[in-house]
Amino acid sequence: MSPLGSITPMSGLTISPRVDGPDAPLPKIALAPAPGAVGAPTEGFSKMLDGLVGLVDAKQQASQAITQKVLLGDSDQLHQSVIAMQEASVALSLMVEVRNKLVDSYQELMRMQA
Repeated sequence: MSPLGSITPMSGLTISPRVDGPDAPLPKIALAPAPGAVGAPTEGFSKMLDGLVGLVDAKQQASQAITQKVLLGDSDQLHQSVIAMQEASVALSLMVEVRNKLVDSYQELMRMQA
């Protein structure tokens, strides 16, 4: 699952399936504008950020729950615990980097107005 969850940056991407053998030509890729990309946005920017923060929080909580089960002996899926912790860590790192870029952009805009 993507760290961004339901956000699909390639939602307009369509790939035709390969029906022939391995020697068949590669599938064709066509890009189409995502629905709702033109015109007024259906959701606000703050709603999108809230959703992303919620997804990161959900990954953190799921990671903690799986790790707790392993530590209590309820599960022997240590690898699942490690994978969940790594996914949560990557999602948090991505969120922090996005926040840093937004803050940098805001500061740059404030410098331009002066």
